[in-house]
Amino acid sequence: MDNPFEIIYSKKVMNHFLHPKNVGVIKNPDGEATVGNPVCGDVMKFYIKVEKKGKEEYLKDIKFQTLGCGAAIATSSIMTVLVKGKPLKDAVKIGKKAIIEALGGLPPAKVHCSVLADTALKKAIIDYRKKKAV
Repeated sequence: MDNPFEIIYSKKVMNHFLHPKNVGVIKNPDGEATVGNPVCGDVMKFYIKVEKKGKEEYLKDIKFQTLGCGAAIATSSIMTVLVKGKPLKDAVKIGKKAIIEALGGLPPAKVHCSVLADTALKKAIIDYRKKKAV
């Protein structure tokens, strides 16, 4: 066995942990949100840029910064991959189940990480909609 963590985490989780996608900051984001879990200490910040094509709004760009365990980083990364370029109406439908499936599963003790990533995206979209309404 090359990697003892593969007993706990799928190869997809390990790949997104070791090589996360869409890490960083978007300057002047259209929406942003920070979420955390005080029990485990994980903190995620999501930034989004929205583009309008006709009447449809799309996630043109999404980035994240996560301080936390491997599962927290992997769930943040996969969430950005799942929603980038998608219409907002479709992006908000992607939740913890889709995140877990896309990663090939998570240990039960790490499912809360998928909930954080789901919540971060939805709060960033809510922030965008609030700013747009002003």
